[in-house]
Amino acid sequence: MKKALIYGVFVAFCCFPSSMSMGNTGEDKGPPDLVLQSTIDAAKPEKPAYFPHGAHQARLECKTCHHGKTAEGKRLSYTEGQKIEKCESCHNSKAEMPEKLASFKNAAHTLCQGCHRKNNPDLVKCVVCHKK
Repeated sequence: MKKALIYGVFVAFCCFPSSMSMGNTGEDKGPPDLVLQSTIDAAKPEKPAYFPHGAHQARLECKTCHHGKTAEGKRLSYTEGQKIEKCESCHNSKAEMPEKLASFKNAAHTLCQGCHRKNNPDLVKCVVCHKK
């Protein structure tokens, strides 16, 4: 009984500092993996895209992909702690944007493929994100 108490205190002591530093910033970094699929323009649903969010977070800042919008509907740079809305809440067929941004699919392809072309052209292939 005494050994169990000592081990329990030891484990708690060892784990407490790491739990203080892990994710206790009050900021939700989102899930490590996402399945991206439009729900607003669902009349002709596209294939879902599998997105390794955690792997991207390890290399990029949030503002590389995420942003907000002004009252006039213009792009507003991401600021730390900003609430992240679904992309398609703005990038949808009703948004009256330029074609390359007018849907969730087009905006994602513009952003993702542009970055992949620059950094690793092998990742531009459809099957990388759209698994069979």
